[in-house]
Amino acid sequence: MSFITSDYDYALPAELIALHPPPARDQSRMMVLDRQKQSITHHWFRDIPEFVSPEDLLVLNNTKVIPARIRFHKRKAELLLLEQLDAKTWRCLVRPGHWFRDGRQFSDELVSGTVLRVEASGERVIEFETPIDFSRVGEMPLPPYLHRKVEPEDAERYQTVFAAKPGAVAAPTAGLHFTAELLAALPHVFITLRVGIGTFLPVKTEDIREHHMHQEWFEIETEAAERIATAKRVLAVGTTTVRTLESVMLRNQRIVPGLGATDIFIYPRFEFRRVDSLLTNFHLPKSTLLMLVAAFAGREFILEAYREAVADKYRFFSYGDCMLIR
Repeated sequence: MSFITSDYDYALPAELIALHPPPARDQSRMMVLDRQKQSITHHWFRDIPEFVSPEDLLVLNNTKVIPARIRFHKRKAELLLLEQLDAKTWRCLVRPGHWFRDGRQFSDELVSGTVLRVEASGERVIEFETPIDFSRVGEMPLPPYLHRKVEPEDAERYQTVFAAKPGAVAAPTAGLHFTAELLAALPHVFITLRVGIGTFLPVKTEDIREHHMHQEWFEIETEAAERIATAKRVLAVGTTTVRTLESVMLRNQRIVPGLGATDIFIYPRFEFRRVDSLLTNFHLPKSTLLMLVAAFAGREFILEAYREAVADKYRFFSYGDCMLIR
């Protein structure tokens, strides 16, 4: 068992980072890991119904990504809206930091506002002159590692087909592979976790146990909670679903409906209480998400699978391929 951040590293050629989604959602590849057999097999995502038993219930995150990045027109500056605090006030990441100092009033063609305070984290609490109108301002907040401008396809493809509840600043990417037709053929329920910027923040500590996760808001509605609680097996779609379900189990020893917030950090030695299988994308080296899947499947097995994925030229990260861990 390792708690050393560098033990969750792997070599990834830059050309394997998926800069764009596949032509169709279900045309991604799917690596299947069998934990009991310690076996790795290769499939297409459209074949996932073959791996879903009558006892399985898919649980998906129906959060909706908001066009949270605002680029200024009059100067080289931008905002990333992280959390809405009231009708006109948001917690934001800013660039450049020195320009958005405490008390600064600013005005651009589309947004005007005042920096109310600078948080210890460097985030700014900003009150805008008027509520943000996302039909006029903002663009999809693509992950920073894509290193490209937003294109028209991103408005649709960096969003699941079942996205319903706005508030996320990153997509629950395991859900991007589903078409409406494929999902309709599988038993499923939805929960909501508003994916925050913490999903991209690197682990800077040498010991992973000293890393602190950002807090994220979640909701489980009554009917969904009842179905999840009584399901024989839960197939969690995405790490955000895992974090939500396991947070609720830790607090209540069972799945209950309600609103809440979680800063749970799942890494090896974690005891999973409700998730039996996991569908997830391939994650960044030394990331909290890689540590979560290592906790679920075993660090050595996961790193073996990642080495095989690299050798077989799988596509990595948000727009890339996926793995099903059973």
